[in-house]
Amino acid sequence: MAIRKGTPLRAWFEALHRTWGPQGWWPGRTRFEIIVGAILTQGVAWTNVETAIGALRRARLLDPARLLAAAPGAIARCVRPAGYFNQKARRLLEFAANLRDRHGGRVDRLFQAPTGALRRLLLGLPGIGPETADSILLYAGGRPVFVIDAYTRRILARHGAATGLEPYDTLRAGFESVLPADPRLYNEFHALIVRAGKEHCGRRAPRCSGCPLEPFLPAGGPVTFHAPDRRPERRPNRALRRPVRRTAPGRARRD
Repeated sequence: MAIRKGTPLRAWFEALHRTWGPQGWWPGRTRFEIIVGAILTQGVAWTNVETAIGALRRARLLDPARLLAAAPGAIARCVRPAGYFNQKARRLLEFAANLRDRHGGRVDRLFQAPTGALRRLLLGLPGIGPETADSILLYAGGRPVFVIDAYTRRILARHGAATGLEPYDTLRAGFESVLPADPRLYNEFHALIVRAGKEHCGRRAPRCSGCPLEPFLPAGGPVTFHAPDRRPERRPNRALRRPVRRTAPGRARRD
């Protein structure tokens, strides 16, 4: 099932914007910093990401070349507040290495690619799924790609506009088929959805009173929605170790 036909998405946006105004999202001083934030925010609150980005900034690592020259352990210590710091440190290094190898380390060259080709490239990188790829495209690249997240699914489901369990690209296409291809609109709408999700449409129970989207609820009130449990990461947080080179049976040497 796609988004229910007739769902007044534009009216939703206008109600949210009229109540809360511009959200100034996504925060970031450079496009590379926005990309770093998009990678780090997977599965963690933005306040944690802000702390990690602050540590990277103080270490002068919010630059692709400097990041690649840094010791992996130093990066991991900076991003520790964002959770799964081993894994996320590797993801940042893998992105920076791809940027260096394919685009000369320049973010402006990365965004010279057409949107479809660039999205496929991002999805081919380790640890970057559709939501992260589209966040990079929209917020760092200014491309008209609508971002679907857990808040979007929850709000759609409780308004009876979708089950909330549809494939990612089905919901993204649903928004993009109704709204004009305007990255500024997509940017603001997604940011407002996030705010509505945080303030009113909680995971366990909605707090509909006072929500700008309350007038759009079905006659019987919000539809019950049970979000699927998130799968835990496969690897626990451990300090990054240097590669192990086998030199003889039963022995190992650290490079």
